Amino acid sequence: MAEVVVSSVMKTLGEFTIQEAKFLYGIGDQVKLAQRELRLMQGFLKDADVRQRNEQIVRIWVAEIRDAAYDLEDVIETFALKVACKRRGGIRYVLRWFACIDLHNIGSEIERITTKVSNLRLGMQTYNVRESGSDATSLEVYETQQQLRRTYSHVIGRDVVGLEDNVKELIVYLVNGENCHRVVSIWGMGGLGKTTLAKQVYHHREVRSHFDCFAWMCISQRCKVREVWEGILVKLVSPTNEQRAEISNMKDDEIAKKLYLVQKEGRCLVVLDDVWSIRTFDSLKAAFPLNEESESRILLTTRNREVGLHSDRNGFLHQPQPLNDDESWELFEKMALTGRERINSEICSKMKGLGKRMLQHCGGLPLAITVLAGILARKDTINEWETVLRNVHVFIRRGKGDEKDYEGASWVLELSYDDLPYYLKPCFLYFGNYPEDSQIYVKTLAQLWIAEGFISLGSQRVDLAETMEDVAYRWLNELVERCLVQVDKRGSIRKIKSCRLHDLVRDMCLLKARDENFLQIVHSDNPMHPFSSAMETKAKLTGKVRRLAIHVEENVDKLVSTDEIDDCIRSLLYFNPVDWQPKSTKLIRSLFKDFKLLRVLKIEWMRREVELPNEIGNMIHLRYLSLRYSKIKRLPSSVAKLTYLQTLNCFSVFSSESPNVVGKMKQLRHLYFFPTLNCTIGKQKISSLGNLQTLHISSDDFDWSDLTELTNLRKLGIMLSSPLKNMEETLKSACSTLNRIQSLTLVRIGLGIDCTEVTQIVSSCHHIYKLRVIRSILELPKDPQYYPNLTKLTLRFCDFKDNQMAVIEKLPNLTKFSFHDVIFEENRKTLVCSKGGFPRLQVLSVGMSNLDDWKVEEGAMPNLCELSIYYWTRLRRVPEGLRYITTLTELNVTGMRRTDCSRLQEGGEDFYKVQHVSSLTFEKMYDCEEDIPAPNMDRMERNLEDMVKRVHIYGYEVFPLVEVPKFEKKKNGKPGEATGCFEDLC
Repeated sequence: MAEVVVSSVMKTLGEFTIQEAKFLYGIGDQVKLAQRELRLMQGFLKDADVRQRNEQIVRIWVAEIRDAAYDLEDVIETFALKVACKRRGGIRYVLRWFACIDLHNIGSEIERITTKVSNLRLGMQTYNVRESGSDATSLEVYETQQQLRRTYSHVIGRDVVGLEDNVKELIVYLVNGENCHRVVSIWGMGGLGKTTLAKQVYHHREVRSHFDCFAWMCISQRCKVREVWEGILVKLVSPTNEQRAEISNMKDDEIAKKLYLVQKEGRCLVVLDDVWSIRTFDSLKAAFPLNEESESRILLTTRNREVGLHSDRNGFLHQPQPLNDDESWELFEKMALTGRERINSEICSKMKGLGKRMLQHCGGLPLAITVLAGILARKDTINEWETVLRNVHVFIRRGKGDEKDYEGASWVLELSYDDLPYYLKPCFLYFGNYPEDSQIYVKTLAQLWIAEGFISLGSQRVDLAETMEDVAYRWLNELVERCLVQVDKRGSIRKIKSCRLHDLVRDMCLLKARDENFLQIVHSDNPMHPFSSAMETKAKLTGKVRRLAIHVEENVDKLVSTDEIDDCIRSLLYFNPVDWQPKSTKLIRSLFKDFKLLRVLKIEWMRREVELPNEIGNMIHLRYLSLRYSKIKRLPSSVAKLTYLQTLNCFSVFSSESPNVVGKMKQLRHLYFFPTLNCTIGKQKISSLGNLQTLHISSDDFDWSDLTELTNLRKLGIMLSSPLKNMEETLKSACSTLNRIQSLTLVRIGLGIDCTEVTQIVSSCHHIYKLRVIRSILELPKDPQYYPNLTKLTLRFCDFKDNQMAVIEKLPNLTKFSFHDVIFEENRKTLVCSKGGFPRLQVLSVGMSNLDDWKVEEGAMPNLCELSIYYWTRLRRVPEGLRYITTLTELNVTGMRRTDCSRLQEGGEDFYKVQHVSSLTFEKMYDCEEDIPAPNMDRMERNLEDMVKRVHIYGYEVFPLVEVPKFEKKKNGKPGEATGCFEDLC
């Protein structure tokens, strides 16, 4: 990690030397000498980083190097800030200012720090720290081999070993008559596979057919009782919007009573995953019929056996056992040795011998085996395997003999961290900023890594043909392959969309971040936690803080004052509730005044209106600014001075127009300038943003001709709020830019827009991979080869001209299709998927409340794996043709009659159509007419409401701020225009 810090500071010095050369008169020599000393120091840091965990003296030495580098960076960036502030008065004014100040003090400070670094370097022999020298070359060769080889066989969640008997036993105690228990608890240490086992039970066909409704809630260490109760209730009862509003207005005791009665009267399965303490369970139990006769059950996972015993004295307590030798070897072999036998049987045989010896130190712990195998899967030589064996013996053995038999497995995680290349270590430690159990969106994570300076195009590990975003995704995949990060969701082209950290891995991450003084965390609650005193506390911060994550639990006035935070902080991330309403905005305003050296500022969901001060323009080092979903009065003109800004996320509510603030931000790569409600940001000149890759904006707020200059644009999202002038000429001039677009989203909200304009825009982007169109008429070109790259298509509330399905089903590479509430002009009543149609489709989500039937011809969708049917209330039977789709493994049905769903269950008359499907789930079923979701027009109206309030547009959720207007019904049954202004909603 010290090597990363030094490299980052050298980069800062280099950029400053180039940009401010004319102002360095008198201190230029000191800056160059500092660069030289840091460059010489780099050679020793690799060896020191490896040794510091076991050698206290080396750890102290590394910490001094890191602090010295930070001090040097502070001096340089503070000086750059002063230069920038004075430059605004003109060059002549700046030179006059330089003549009046004493540059000697700045030069002396740089010289002092440089001398300290030099002395530390000269003292290397004392600590026996060696320069890497030729090792650097072998490291580069090794890394190249790993990039070329990529032979990992492990995929998170697929390599499950040794759980079959556990699953059968738990199902007996959940569903089989006299053996049933109200509470079934799975307990054991982290990493033993409790959650994996619970998921196997939760999705098992026998469990799905026995219970009527299901809810899964991850409790974690900071349990919010009301949030848990409300979340379970919503999942069990599937409320309408009106009922959802009633639930949100209930008092806590009313929600507890309602949830209690739903479980008492129904047959529900509730999973409470990761309950940490008896106190947590006691705070929740009032909402569960634990002492009443009921067919509902609770499946609970916990790390504490006492929690399982306390939850129900008559309950069933199950402890998964560590994998036996055969199971451990099966899991290890799948991940670390697959394919090696064919390459060299002799070496593979030796590796097997070493692997079996290493497995003895894993204690049968699945997570330990997984991480160890992840390390060894990247090792190609016997020497490397022997080195790992020696380290495993040292680290894992330390857990033996303690009362926690498998405590030593945590050392495997540390070994995995130590094995990371130095450039991946800060990327991994950055995950520690996120709250426990967070779903971490890769797109945002990549932007933060880049803003922090972890990724540089000047690095030897970056191909010049790659963008920094490409590198970020590649490095994330490397962390996934090393089993340090878990994949949460993947996109249509299998690219990771979101990820998570396992609890054990996060604990290790926080420990390492503390040791490296990499980040600190503050939160409004301070529960008992193994790291709370060191990493997660609301106590006064100590030492030099470079990165601070503030976890807001409630609508508190403030968590930490500006007096408590070092003014040299570089990163400030707020993780706060969706409806955060701080009692005062003084703290918010002070952030922009006091922390002028910030590179990253994320402060979102501020529901109280905030007026940003003009001082925000002094934050010249800012690279990332997110004010997403916040009520901002306006952006001051001084924002235009943030010339180094790379990401500006103002998907916000503006109460008045803002000036053109983005034109001078030449480094912008991602711009989310999307107003909500009845407002406009104001015209923004964006033609100068040559680095822009992502643009989300309203059509009223930019000139379409500016697109011509955006040669790097790849993702475009437009909210069409007014008719577009000279559309054909504009699109023709921007043809080269539109041809490069990979992701296109169009949302029509204006009342006077000619929907043919949407078709024109879509037709101009024929190289797109992803297309999303909401509330429009769509007519795609009839030639299926017109969109050779299109893999993901989302259509909601659209009108179809002619037979558009015949065009869509011939798209050659479409793998994911979401198709909801589309109206066909020819007033058809049946949706037909033709023979040979959708040749590569893998995921289909469909919900057509206005159609009566669905026909799938034999030979259609031959590669379909996952099918979801949502609220197709008039559909009585699934298509006969599903039985021919042998690749189908998952079928999810939501919002249909219980009698119709029963036909698909085992023993039902239509079961033969889906008997080959391994996972069949039913949710939100209904019995009588009163429970049927509103069909046709009423259904469309509610979905439009839902879209405005909840549905993800541009990957974000729009929160409700105003009443949703009512929609008039036309005689032909199609939705009319809103009586209110639809712009108010998006």
